[in-house]
Amino acid sequence: MGPARSRGDLGRSQARRGPHGSDVRVGAHGRITGLEQIDKIIDIDQSPIGRTPRSNPAATLQVKLNGLSIADVLELTVDEALRLFKNHPQIRRALETLADVGLGYIALGQSSPTLSGGEAQRVKLSRELSKRSTGRTLYILDEPTTGLHFDDIKKLLGVLDRLVVAGNTVVVIEHNLDVIKTADHVIDIGPEGGSGGGRVIAAGTPEEVAAVAESYTGQFLAPLLGARPIAD
Repeated sequence: MGPARSRGDLGRSQARRGPHGSDVRVGAHGRITGLEQIDKIIDIDQSPIGRTPRSNPAATLQVKLNGLSIADVLELTVDEALRLFKNHPQIRRALETLADVGLGYIALGQSSPTLSGGEAQRVKLSRELSKRSTGRTLYILDEPTTGLHFDDIKKLLGVLDRLVVAGNTVVVIEHNLDVIKTADHVIDIGPEGGSGGGRVIAAGTPEEVAAVAESYTGQFLAPLLGARPIAD
């Protein structure tokens, strides 16, 4: 199965364990083990987060400040609003989660349908970050670094690390080598894309994948890790 198909089957397999499991259709796969170790799966994709111009990243914030109209507030970026609301803990926490996922440049009043797929996905991730974690959640993200600069990728990696340190599991479908090289476990599916792929070429730590000559991902990882591919 390709990455997108696998992601869907993983989420739907967990859904079948719920009270309405018999209504959930799961694609063809061998088996998925270990689901008893998690209590929920959060599949954070790049689908739109709002369908009307009135929907925006600051919707559920309800910010009000004497002397500043809501229109003025909505023109601020997340970073600007953080400075303004530094003494308002509830508002600050919501804004900090947006900044943590690399969305500090987004205007609070920006219409949600105008957000890119990557931006929409990171707004969803910030939403989840604002909730209390059980430490037994599986997060699935599809290309979360889309459109991010290096500094913002570092911020996002810090967020994902926090989730893992808290006991959660994060599965990321990604081509960005800065993300891949920091993973605990890499599964390289290929060797090509589309109909030319779908086979597990290598699996293991980034260093182990970098040592597999057949892995295209490994070939690009090797110089970053100081590793040398091993010939078949």
